[in-house]
Formats: sequence, C-alpha cells, structure tokens
Amino acid sequence: MSAPGDDRAIDVVDGALVKPLVLLSLPIVVTNLLQVGYNLADTFWVGRLGQAAVSAISFSWAVVFLVIALAAGFTVAGTVLVAQNKGAGNTDRIANVAGQTITFVIAVSAALSVVGYALAPWLLQLVGTTPGTEEFALSLAYTRTMFLGLPFVFGFFIFQALLQGWGDTRTPLYLMALGVFLNVAADPFFILGFEGNVLFAWTGLESLEASLYAATGFSGFGVRGAALATIITRGIGAVIGVALLLSGRVGIGLSPSDFVLRAATVREIVRIGAPASVERSTVAVSTTVVTALVALVGADAVAGYGIGTRVTSMVVLPALGLARGVETVVGQNLGADQPDRAKRGVYTATAIIVVCLLALSAVVYAFADSIVDVFITGESAAAVIDIGADYLRVVGASYVFLGVFYVVQGGFRGSGSTRIAMAFAFFGFILVRATLAYALVGPLDMGATGVWFGVAAANALMAATAGLYFLRGTWAEGVVDPTGPGPAPGDD
Repeated sequence: MSAPGDDRAIDVVDGALVKPLVLLSLPIVVTNLLQVGYNLADTFWVGRLGQAAVSAISFSWAVVFLVIALAAGFTVAGTVLVAQNKGAGNTDRIANVAGQTITFVIAVSAALSVVGYALAPWLLQLVGTTPGTEEFALSLAYTRTMFLGLPFVFGFFIFQALLQGWGDTRTPLYLMALGVFLNVAADPFFILGFEGNVLFAWTGLESLEASLYAATGFSGFGVRGAALATIITRGIGAVIGVALLLSGRVGIGLSPSDFVLRAATVREIVRIGAPASVERSTVAVSTTVVTALVALVGADAVAGYGIGTRVTSMVVLPALGLARGVETVVGQNLGADQPDRAKRGVYTATAIIVVCLLALSAVVYAFADSIVDVFITGESAAAVIDIGADYLRVVGASYVFLGVFYVVQGGFRGSGSTRIAMAFAFFGFILVRATLAYALVGPLDMGATGVWFGVAAANALMAATAGLYFLRGTWAEGVVDPTGPGPAPGDD
C-alpha cells in the first residue's frame, strides 16, 4: 500500500531541471557528508591512540568497505525500481518492491557478516597486515566487530535508497544527522573511556573523569570502541527508518506482507543489483589493492593514505550526491517515457560538479598539510603529514575527473544499465588504477608518490571513456514498462 503521509518527494519529471536536481541532490550531499562524519570522528578519536591505531583502521576499512560494497549494490535496485515505477505511474507495485528489497538486502548482509567474520584474518593479510604485529591485532578487533553489525548498518542504507527513488532525500538526511550526533557523542567514551580521555581535559572536567574512572574502572574499548559506537548508532537509525516505512508517513507505506520475497521480484533485484554490487566492490577492491601497494612503502605511508582517502571521500561528496540525484532523475523520467529529459539531467549535473570540484581542489591543494595535521598525533606524525599532504596535492588535481565519472555512472544506474556501470568501474578502478599504481611504485620505484600519480591518471582515463560511451545514448532504456504494471525485460 502507499500512503501520502508526510511526503517530501520532489517532482523531477515536469518543469525546469536545475532546481529539482539541486533540491534532490543537496540533502544527499549533506547526508554523505554526515556519513563521512562517522569515519572522520572515528579517525580523529582513534588518532588519540597513536599511529598504530590509525594504521589499523586504515587496513580494516579496506576490508570492511569491500564487504559492505557487495551488499550495498543491491540497494541500487531499490532506488531504480521505486523511481521507474513511480515515473511510470505503477504506484501499486512500489510498496511491494520496497519491502522485498529490504528483506533481500538484510539477508545478504547477514550472510556476508558471517563470512566476513570468519575470513577477517586472511583478508587483513591480503591488504598487507602482518600477523603478530600490533596493527594486525587492532585491525582484527575492529574488522570483526564491524562485520557483526552489518545488518544494522544496511537497515539504514536501504531506507535511504528507497526514499531516494521516491524522490525524498530530506527524511534520510534528518535520520543521518541524528545518527552522527549520537556517534560523535559516543565515540570518545567507547574508544577512550574515563582514563586519559582528552574530551574531559578540553572541557576542564578532569576531576569528573577521575571520579568516573574510580567508580567504573572503564578505560574504553580502544579501536573496537569506534566500531561499537558506529554499529549501535546505525542500529537506532535502522529501527526508526523501518518504523517510518511501516507507518506510511514518508510516502511509501509498507505492510508485513510486502516483506515476503517473491521469485519474480527477487530476479529483478538480482538482475539490477548484482552488477551494481560488483561495480561498488571494484572501488573497494581497488582501495584494497592500493592499500597493499602503499604498505610496501611502510606503515607511515598507510596511515597517510588512510587519512588522505578519508579527506578525498569528503571532497567528492558533491559528485556522489549528484550521482544519486541523477539516478532518481533518470529513473523517474525513463519511467515516464522522457529519455531526452533524463539525458539533460546528466548534462546539468556534470556542469555543476565541474565547477564545484575545481574550487574544492584548489582549497585542498593550498591547505593539504594543515588538513592532514588534524588527524594525527604522536611520534610519527611529521612523516604521516608529509605523505598524506603529498597524496592530497597529486590526487586532488584529478578530483574533477572522478566527479564527472561518478555523475555519468549515476545516469547508467538510473536507467537500470548497471552492467554498463559495472564494466566501466572494473576497467577504471581495477585494470587502469591498479596497473598504473603498481607500475609506478614497483618497477619505476617512485614510492608512495608513484601510487598517487597512478590514481590521478586513472581518474582522468575513467572519465574520458565513460563520457564517450554516454554520448552514444544507447543506455537510455528503462527496466519497467511505462504503459502498465510489471517489469519490462530490458537489456544493458
């Protein structure tokens, strides 16, 4: 069923394009910024534990990101099916598709949780950690804790994807803001406890800290505490999100029967979501490979790379937000049988992102050292700052190309052409990026700087190849029938 409720959906199939695209994408950008806030808060507070702890979560995130990507790709199916069915006027199918997508994604994340927990030691060795070292022990603790909480993490992700397809990006933003507030508040206590917690020193409450420690003896969970704080706060958001969908207050209204899997819908989810999962996992695999290559240079380089990639993930947020907005614009307009308007949405988003990322790249280049300095303290801080700043200056010059690539990929996904998006992601992130990075750090012996130049060159090549294919226009066919209910066969 569907209920109007507090429907915040934006109309993207009629009238001007720029304003609805911006209104749709801006909350996604802010939501993604808050998502990075989770990671930055973890990095900041873990940084109080020293270089080994920062290196540990850098190794861990390469592994966790890979497993998360495998399940997260299926949320794209939810966005595409909801968007195109809404554009086609098949409102009677939306709740059914949404409920089954939730069930499917949670089941996949639970399976990956078990597999990831069991394989964590082996996966960490693949990215360059050495058993018996402090970094390995800390990485294993963080990684396994995160794996245990994957279903809670994905409960929020799928809520966000379904509402995005409907055209409501503000409600997920509000829920994410609540989660980040709770996470930022919980992080210092879960990580540092009541012993040596710098938050008390900053606020002049050392005596309160001493009293609390004397009463509880709690000195925090260390690196594992960062994972625990994230899982708990994500779980709260997931519960609220599902409750909103069941209430019908967000436009999409679910009933218990909508969660029952049916073969036809599962096939459609897999057909769209499986390539999207591979696409997203290519980014994770690339990160894993690059992390392993950087590890050849040393632990300081890994720490600098970890900080640099987190800053990069924040800078490219406008591109990621616009890409998600483009998914909705393309999806709803193809569902409404308006392919030319769908293409214009991609052109508009591309122009916006070029201007934004040129400006952000200039800022990152000018303040690279100061930016990295925020996230590291301790004996090796100076070396980590030099390496991380070098990364930001070299890779930062290619941000505009990476942004264009993300927006074009959003157009492919919105049409349901997830196999095309997968092919370009594999070409760019795996074949080109990994090959160039290896050649420059290995045979040419350029050290960490060689990896940075390999990543930057790959970003430019990815944008060029995907953009040329986009101009052909052969991708602009939907996956649902605009003349009636039910999925169309569609092909990529």
